[in-house]
Amino acid sequence: MVQPAKPQPTTTTLVAAERAEDPLELDLETLRAHRGEKWRRYPEDVLPAWVAELDFALAAPIRAAVESALQHHDLGYPRAASDTQVPSAFAQRMRDRYGWEVAPERVELLSDVVQGVYLALDRFTAPTEGVVVQTPIYPPFLSALEETGRTLVDNPLRPGADRYELDIEGLRRTADARTRMLLLCNPHNPTGRVLDRAELAALAALAEERDWVVVSDEIHADLVYPGATHIPFASLGPEAAARTVTLTSATKAFNVPGLRCAVAAFGSAALQDRFNEVPHHQRGGLGSLGMQATVAAWRESQPWLDRVLEALLDRRNQVKGFAVEHYPAFDYRLPEASYLAWLDCRSFDLRPTPYRFFLDHARVALSPGEVFGAAGSGFVRLNFGTSRALLSEILSRMDEALRRRGR
Repeated sequence: MVQPAKPQPTTTTLVAAERAEDPLELDLETLRAHRGEKWRRYPEDVLPAWVAELDFALAAPIRAAVESALQHHDLGYPRAASDTQVPSAFAQRMRDRYGWEVAPERVELLSDVVQGVYLALDRFTAPTEGVVVQTPIYPPFLSALEETGRTLVDNPLRPGADRYELDIEGLRRTADARTRMLLLCNPHNPTGRVLDRAELAALAALAEERDWVVVSDEIHADLVYPGATHIPFASLGPEAAARTVTLTSATKAFNVPGLRCAVAAFGSAALQDRFNEVPHHQRGGLGSLGMQATVAAWRESQPWLDRVLEALLDRRNQVKGFAVEHYPAFDYRLPEASYLAWLDCRSFDLRPTPYRFFLDHARVALSPGEVFGAAGSGFVRLNFGTSRALLSEILSRMDEALRRRGR
C-alpha cells in the first residue's frame, strides 16, 4: 500500500523559500529566464527534472574567464588545441585527483563526449559488428549504435541488494566473435554506480582476452560521493591503457554544457592515429569560450565543486527520504555518483508510462525510462541537482499525484 510522504512546501512559497537559500542556488525566476533546453522544452507550469544539468550559479573562475573574454571583445578564432592548455589541464587533474598519468599529447579536443562515441564507433568498428553496453544506459549510446549500424551486445546491470551489479559471466556468454568494442559508462548513467577495482579488472581481463577496444565515458567522475572511488579504466595498467579511449568533459560537473568542450585521451599512439584518420575539419571546431571555461574549471574551480557536492549529497538524501521512507515501492538504490535518481515505478502500474503520468498529473518532467533501453521500461530518471526548495516542490507534486491516484 502506498504511504503518503510528509508535507512539502507549496508552489506559492517556492520562490520565497529559494531566495533564502545558499547563494550557490538559483531561484525559480532566474531559472525560468534561462534560454536552454532544460527550461524551455515544457510549458511554464511544468517543473523540469530531466536533462542532466545543474540549477546552480556558475563557479566564479569560470564566470571570470568568460567575462574577461567579453570585456576584451576577445571572440576571435581560437588557437590550436595544443596551445589552449586544455590537454595539460586535463593531464594535471587526472594526475592530482586519480593518480593517472596522461600524456598531454595523447589528448584530443572534441565538441562533446557523444561526438567521441560516434567517432570511436566509426574508427574502431565496422557496420554490424558488436558493441557491449550495460543497460539501462545513457540514450545516445543506443542511438549511436542504431544510427551507425552497429550491433548492440546488451549486458544489463543486475539489481543487487543495495546497488546495481555488473554481470561478467553473462557478458562472457553474450559477446561473440563479432564483438569488437566495450562501450563503458563509469560512473554509470542512469544508475549512479561507480564500478570498483575488482569489477573494472574483470572487464579489462575480458577485453584483453577478446581483443576489444574500450571506450570509457567518465564524464561523471568528478561527481562521486563519499564511500565510492572513481578509478579511470586506463589507469588499471599498461595493457588496459593501450586499448582504451577515455572520454570526458568539465561540462557535467561544472555545469557548462552549452560551451561544448570535451576531451578524448588515448592510451596508445596507434589508437590516436586511427581516431585521427577522420579529417580534423570534418570533426568541426570548438569555441574559445568553451576551452577557456574548461581550463578555469579544472584548474581553479574545485572549491566550488566541493560546495556543490555537499549540496548534492543533501539532495540525494531528500530523494532517499521520499523514495525509501515513504514510497519503498520505488525500490530505490542510492547513486554512488551523479545527481540522477533512477526510480523503479513498475509496482505502481502508472499509465500510459511513469514519465507521462508524472508529466500529466504532477506537472513534473522526468526522463522516460524506456529511452535507456529495454531494461528501463517502467522507470524514470529524476535530476535532483537543484535547490532544496525546488526539489521539495518536485517531490511534493509527485506525492500528490500518487495519492490522488490511490484514492
